[in-house]
Amino acid sequence: MMRSVRDWLWVVGFAILITFSIPWFLWGSSRVVAGLPVWLWWHVGWMVVASLTFALFARTDWDRLMGVDGVGGDS
Repeated sequence: MMRSVRDWLWVVGFAILITFSIPWFLWGSSRVVAGLPVWLWWHVGWMVVASLTFALFARTDWDRLMGVDGVGGDS
């Protein structure tokens, strides 16, 4: 099966999300912002970006890329 450019953009987008889910570059950092470590803020921001990305994927391409019928119930 040939992949479209749009498919590859999703693959790259999710690969980037996975790559930056753990902030390796912030390990050992003791910086604090608003009373919380900066690495914790990284995770908060990452969760927002990951949630928005997955929501967009679920609304636009879930049925096509997951092999699920786009309309209908549990049939």
